[in-house]
Amino acid sequence: MSERWTATVDSPWDFDAWREQARAALRANIAPDAIDWHGDAQGALLAGRAITSAPPVRALQMMPRDFFELAARVACHRDTDAHALLYRMAWRIANGERHLCTLATDIDMHRALRLDQAVRRDLHKMKAFVRFRAVPGVEGAFIAWFEPDHRIVDRVSGFFARRFAGMRWSILTPYRSVHWNGEALAFAPGALRSDAPDDDAQESLWRTYYAHIFNPARLNPRMMRQEMPQKYWKHLPEAHVLPVLLREAGARVEAMADREPQPPRRRIPEQAPAIEMPASDLETLRARARDCRACPLWEPATQTVFGEGPHDARIVLVGEQPGDEEDLSGRPFVGPAGRLLQRALDEIGIPRQTLYLTNAVKHFRFERRGKHRLHKAPEPGHARACRQWLVQEIGLLKPDVIVCLGATAAHSVLGRDFRLMQQRGRWERLSNGASAFATVHPAWVLRQPEGDREAAYRGFVEDLRLLAAPAPG
Repeated sequence: MSERWTATVDSPWDFDAWREQARAALRANIAPDAIDWHGDAQGALLAGRAITSAPPVRALQMMPRDFFELAARVACHRDTDAHALLYRMAWRIANGERHLCTLATDIDMHRALRLDQAVRRDLHKMKAFVRFRAVPGVEGAFIAWFEPDHRIVDRVSGFFARRFAGMRWSILTPYRSVHWNGEALAFAPGALRSDAPDDDAQESLWRTYYAHIFNPARLNPRMMRQEMPQKYWKHLPEAHVLPVLLREAGARVEAMADREPQPPRRRIPEQAPAIEMPASDLETLRARARDCRACPLWEPATQTVFGEGPHDARIVLVGEQPGDEEDLSGRPFVGPAGRLLQRALDEIGIPRQTLYLTNAVKHFRFERRGKHRLHKAPEPGHARACRQWLVQEIGLLKPDVIVCLGATAAHSVLGRDFRLMQQRGRWERLSNGASAFATVHPAWVLRQPEGDREAAYRGFVEDLRLLAAPAPG
């Protein structure tokens, strides 16, 4: 009887752990049928010798990239044979079948593609159906509960970190949990459904919104259940109103057909609503800005991104407009440009939490490229429409120093005649008594060619060093 070997993948969803075992087995030239694969150390207690103790007898060959990409997803599948299947494919590739991943009719490849499809579908459903709920009594903290079919938490966590970068959140699942503190991901064991809140104050608003946008004339229950299977309904606040909406759909369609035709209504007012009285505090101003319709940017944007920082801040930094991450999180300077700004502030020794950060334009202007939203510079009219909010912010804050990041901010604060690249890094005196200077926006630094980027960053830092010296009297 041939010797039995044990390969232990701990944790079972860890592709790097599987790869380490597979590499040891391939170096030792151990055939697939001689290996028992286990997903944790305990499962291997009574099995054969550890695969990592096998002496190497041959050199490793480079595996095709498409195999690694496929294997990394298949390793997340709960099928107990997934690890053995992947090793069998790796063995075949290493022994001459270099084009195995192109043979969709091959029995092993066909099985791997079925597992891959199931994992991909689970990843899509998790991205679509995770719902965060506010943690009672903890400001700015959110928890979501989800029950994935497969072990995908590690693989999908980066998506949530990018999309909800400005929040502090946790996603709990029965087998594994992930936490984001605004800077780094941390993983923990699984949790119970009772560890996550059942509801929060925002969900009643969401259910009302969903009921209003639900179109009974386009109802297709079969397709809806295919895209949003009922097992996910318990996690979704909108699912609470779905039975009523489905039941009433027929009557609503008949009422729509019987209704007299109505002319289309403008979604954007003819002119911005006037602010009758200046706001008395920043929170009132923030609430008013939330409903701003002074220019068309409000419509495609997720939300107004207002300023953030201490109300007695001595220094105010004014940027151009929110980016993708800022639009999703509702906080300024949390995306790549914000992280570069943080690096520069750390270098000159100024704590970000002592500054008030805002933008000249409060909504994100973008253009779509496939699934991506690419930044598009705001037009002068957008900045003019938003200037009422910036002027009132500065009036309420009464800062000693204002730093304009980029041309849009400089024109909003220092006037349309200001020439950024000629006048950057020079102190200016404003009519309200504050001192101001302008420099480039950190996003401009990031857009520079790789060979020029470090010099652009150093110039940006040198401009910001003006904050370390007293402003001119």
